[in-house]
Amino acid sequence: MSAQNRPHRPAVMALMLASGFAGLGYQIVWTQQSALWLGHETAGVLAVVAAFFGGLAVGALLLGRRIAASRRPGRWYAGCELLIGLWSLVLATAMAPIGQALLHLIGAQPSPAWQWGVAFGGSFVLLLPATAAMGATLPAMERALAQHGRGGRPGTIAALYAGNTFGAVAGVLASAFWLVPAYGLARTALACATLNLLCAVTALRLLRGSAPAEPEPEPEAVPQAARGWLPLLAATGFLGIGYEVLVVRVLSQVAENTVYTFALLLAVYLVGSAAGAAYYDRRLARRAGVARLGERLPALLALACLAGTASLWGAEALKAQALDWLGAGMPAALAAEAVLAAVAFGPPTLLMGALFSHLATQARAAGLGFGVALGVNTLGAAAAPLVFGLLLLPALGAKTALLGVAAGYLLLAWPLGRPRGIVLPAAIGAAALVLALAAPPLAFVHLPEGSRVLSYSEGAMAAVSVVEEADGTRRLRINNRQQEGSNAAWSADARQALLPLLLHPAPHKALFLGLGTGTTARAATLDPALQVEAVELLPEVIAAAHWFAPPGPVPAGRLRTVAADARRFVRASTAQYDLIVSDNFHPARSGSAALYTVEHFHAVRERLAAGGLFCQWLPLHQLDLPTLRSIVRAFTTAFPAGGAVLATLSLETPVLGLVGHADGRRFDLAQLQARVAAARQWPRSPASLGLDDAYAVLGTLVAGPQALQRLAAGAPANTDDHPIVAYLAPRATYAPAAPPRARLAALLDELSLQPRELVEADPAAATRLAAYWDARTRFLAAGRDVQPSADVRRMLAQVQQPLLEVLRTSPDFRPAYDPLLQMAAALARLDVPAARALLDELVRLQPARPEAREVLRRLPS
Repeated sequence: MSAQNRPHRPAVMALMLASGFAGLGYQIVWTQQSALWLGHETAGVLAVVAAFFGGLAVGALLLGRRIAASRRPGRWYAGCELLIGLWSLVLATAMAPIGQALLHLIGAQPSPAWQWGVAFGGSFVLLLPATAAMGATLPAMERALAQHGRGGRPGTIAALYAGNTFGAVAGVLASAFWLVPAYGLARTALACATLNLLCAVTALRLLRGSAPAEPEPEPEAVPQAARGWLPLLAATGFLGIGYEVLVVRVLSQVAENTVYTFALLLAVYLVGSAAGAAYYDRRLARRAGVARLGERLPALLALACLAGTASLWGAEALKAQALDWLGAGMPAALAAEAVLAAVAFGPPTLLMGALFSHLATQARAAGLGFGVALGVNTLGAAAAPLVFGLLLLPALGAKTALLGVAAGYLLLAWPLGRPRGIVLPAAIGAAALVLALAAPPLAFVHLPEGSRVLSYSEGAMAAVSVVEEADGTRRLRINNRQQEGSNAAWSADARQALLPLLLHPAPHKALFLGLGTGTTARAATLDPALQVEAVELLPEVIAAAHWFAPPGPVPAGRLRTVAADARRFVRASTAQYDLIVSDNFHPARSGSAALYTVEHFHAVRERLAAGGLFCQWLPLHQLDLPTLRSIVRAFTTAFPAGGAVLATLSLETPVLGLVGHADGRRFDLAQLQARVAAARQWPRSPASLGLDDAYAVLGTLVAGPQALQRLAAGAPANTDDHPIVAYLAPRATYAPAAPPRARLAALLDELSLQPRELVEADPAAATRLAAYWDARTRFLAAGRDVQPSADVRRMLAQVQQPLLEVLRTSPDFRPAYDPLLQMAAALARLDVPAARALLDELVRLQPARPEAREVLRRLPS
């Protein structure tokens, strides 16, 4: 063929870039969409990843052989790109109904094996037309270039692989940082489909004008000696993805675990692989004695994996140093996470890219088709998530599993040719032995001075620890970055159960989404008529909850915990609940934003019995207002008559609750009075937590339907297709714009409430309730600028007049009464007349309360 008819290298690389971009875009979209139906449990998530890789492998193996025997490989390439694009359009409409069917097939409480099997089998078949075609694109292009006279050039395979992988880097970054946040999942898939169709048209024009190529020998004609490359190719795919799974899991204890974190980690991994393949193409493929590379690359890769593993012990210090260099703000925080990834992934992935290119090239020279080489390598990669993520990591720990990866690469050096000399293998073995015997586990647990670790469990999805501080405070942490509660927050956590529990007139069955320390779900069992279920994603959290249990057992059969994805459980269950309470999940953490979508809130409403009540708690201290607006927009779509409450009056950790009835009814003040009176007979009365009458309960309301609609106006709703919260929420995690008390003040300034919106009450009671709300607003405003002091007179100088004004506004508002009473008792030891004057004023403002009179009686005359 003449040089004029040969496709230009830049045009071919542009095709590879575009195809790789689309492939990783699809992987991000389809993985997120599948998790919505199959669950965020490790079995479901890794099964989808394995199914994606499995489809690629099938395409490379089966279609690759057909392509090798074809006289028109260019048309095969164009056809594969066309099929990918068209099938992605089919999935745009088929994914939801098929996912719903798989959801019900899995069931509400499946075994891990059943969930893995259904998730893998269903995803594999559903994605197969597209993934198989993706797996065949590289072999088709390689064969087409051979037809055009370029296939014999050393490094062709490496160049194609590098170009495709660099495109994948662009795809993952563009999808995470631009396409999905701006346009949603479906439109991102549509953009990728457009690229595939353009690739198909361009390939037909680029690869036309040649005589049909002679087909390659049938697979049976491949020399027997070439089959020795198959286990090596499978092993490198298996070990490479295994290393990725393990390092990502370890870094999740140091990084922030947002959608941006995982996009950066994947991008850095792919950049290294692409750069290694490109270097092989440019520098190594033409070097004399290139075959001898097989002796050195695996050993060097083993050494690089050991170095990458060793760097993980210093990840926290490296991140802190990087932030010192880079400064504050979200870009700096993301750059620091990229630095962590570059240190752990850089050298190993460079060598992985070079090693795969070398093995595939040498196997091709021995008569093994590139499609077979690529398919076998991808089959190994498909097995890695299951073996490393579900089996080895929980059983052996990250350190041992990573050392096993290094050992695996070292063993590959012998089948490729015994290395000359024993110095390098001996050094690698000695380093591995030192790490195995002397290095601590790859576990990160922040320990304040005087604290100790009570428990640590490394599960398939996360590391869960319980730390006891010097003062006896116990804290539950997930991946060391996310505090899930403490025994010091017992009253606040218990109120998150008791408030919605009292707002329902007679609940018999309650569902709690999220367990945490277990305090909230256990507090609900104070109601002797209530059966409680709690769904928790992490089995390790369920196991750790006993460290936070109060003395005495929970009544038998009253609290049942289920290890499952809360969102999937709600959709798969057929049970009806009088009360559903959803924990204040950190919206920036991976997967949590799916619990704040329109579709999830509608599914929750379907699980409510007649008159049922739903409460969604939100951690205002971990949210900025734009993220909150999108969540409120989603909630009001499902509960248009809903309102909002404050769990406590904390300025440092404010928690907002969105509450709504299934039928949109209002709260009945008379029924609530009766409910609170009956609750005084519980083993522990809600009155001990400040919920002593109906005004204290309804006094937590801060917004009605109209205020929530105004708050959410103009904000994009968080939906399954457009999960905007997952991309907005990390801003407050990486770079908080304002302290929590300022965010709470800004929110309350936007909210308003009229009693008739949410409460059925006579005019006098409505006036009394409105006064309570006004007092609460004044109380919070009074506390914003208070400087804590051990000097009671200094404290009274700041708060006495503001709190007395609060009591004048509403004598029912006890949160202002109690601190003044305590300070008056303390003041009596220093200044009896001043203490008496304050106590007299408390008696005048709240004559029905006996506490101030009792303190007055004990004062010296």
